[in-house]
Amino acid sequence: MLNPDRYFDPDPTIRSLARRLYMMVKELPLVCPHGHVDPRLLAENAPFPNPAELIIIPDHYIFRMFYSQGIPLESLGIPRRDGGSVEQDQRKIWQKFGENFHLFRGTPTSCWLKQEFEEVFGIQEPLNAKTAMTIYDQIGEKLSQPEFLPRALYERFNIEVLVTTDSASDSLEYHRKIRESGWKGRVIPTFRPDKAVNILQPGWKDEIEQLGRSTGREIASFEDYVKALEERRRFFISTGATTTDHAVVEPYAAEMSRGEVDALFDRALRGEATEEDACLFTAHMLMEFARMSVDDGMVMQLHAGSFRNHNDVIFEKFGPDKGCDIPVACEFTRNLRALLNKYGNEPGFRLILFTLDESTYSRELAPMAGHYPAVKLGPAWWFHDSREGMTRFRRRTTETAGIYNTVGFNDDTRAFPSIPARHDLARRIDCNFLGTLAAEHVIEEDEAQAMAVDLARNLVKAAYKL
Repeated sequence: MLNPDRYFDPDPTIRSLARRLYMMVKELPLVCPHGHVDPRLLAENAPFPNPAELIIIPDHYIFRMFYSQGIPLESLGIPRRDGGSVEQDQRKIWQKFGENFHLFRGTPTSCWLKQEFEEVFGIQEPLNAKTAMTIYDQIGEKLSQPEFLPRALYERFNIEVLVTTDSASDSLEYHRKIRESGWKGRVIPTFRPDKAVNILQPGWKDEIEQLGRSTGREIASFEDYVKALEERRRFFISTGATTTDHAVVEPYAAEMSRGEVDALFDRALRGEATEEDACLFTAHMLMEFARMSVDDGMVMQLHAGSFRNHNDVIFEKFGPDKGCDIPVACEFTRNLRALLNKYGNEPGFRLILFTLDESTYSRELAPMAGHYPAVKLGPAWWFHDSREGMTRFRRRTTETAGIYNTVGFNDDTRAFPSIPARHDLARRIDCNFLGTLAAEHVIEEDEAQAMAVDLARNLVKAAYKL
């Protein structure tokens, strides 16, 4: 079903070059420096329950499309926060998936799923209303076999390292279990303190209390809070972590005076913080986290430009990460100037910037990465993790920043079986881009070969200190 030249330019010269480049990188190990696979999956190594729970229920790329067509999330088995009734018959959920699979035509989700079905599960027919139950049974039968256990798939996918995303107060219990099991797969955490920084989010006080328990200290002041975060970073590093991750709507960093931030933190503890307080606190903490990264060497990732939980109805009923996050415009040049003037020239500091605002690629981000030693550009992210989105990213950043101020690819996925397909798409798009440059004699073919290998493996290992 899968054309071996898929995603390559139809021009025969470019296609031939892209094909040759792709064959050099096709079998390279997968380096996965940022994603949302639950480490419990690999710690327990239990069989996946069924195709619907494996492929549909954890993947907001799938059910956001269905919801946009008026299909209730309850009918897809998405758990409700209040424990309310949702569809429990996994076969019915899969049948609805098959009946509506055509909705993904032309989308990256379709690209990933078709490759996943064929190459991971050996499915040789298209998914639709008529074939849905046959395919469900075929996948279900495969999932009962030892070679489809999570660790076996990790090894089959040729994953070199898999990095998870974990809250600052996380015990990292499942990471410990993986290490103690003797299994050779490398799975390491990422320090993500957003729950402890977003002072207006429900559950902030609970996270602060949990942070205190995890460090054995009561957090009654901003000084206590910073020391607890620094201690947790040291704990994460001791388990193999090399990165932190921070999600913001606006990438704004600015320092407050010690008196101002002490007073603001006290207001937050009393539940009296305002929207302005929340914005200023996040801006100040980005400066603090940059300082910490200079001190301890952890790579700092900043994901900006997502208006989280835009749909209040869905958030209140189903919680976060349900496909209702929407991109917004961002400004980096002025907003990050204070941080970059203070830390952007530090030899030991690395800041990887991601955005959902493509308009900033050539105007702000490429010039920024093309100057500051600390700044690298994360790959096309989320809505732009696609054939066209990846191509736009390369076209808009390469002339100014080159590829060596970017960090290769990361799959950013919760859907574990889709990892190889996502990396394969990225490798094909990069090879097609480089093949185009070689066909136009911007670069020579031997240069394109070296660049293809760097984009597939070397840049990501260096950028994330893996």
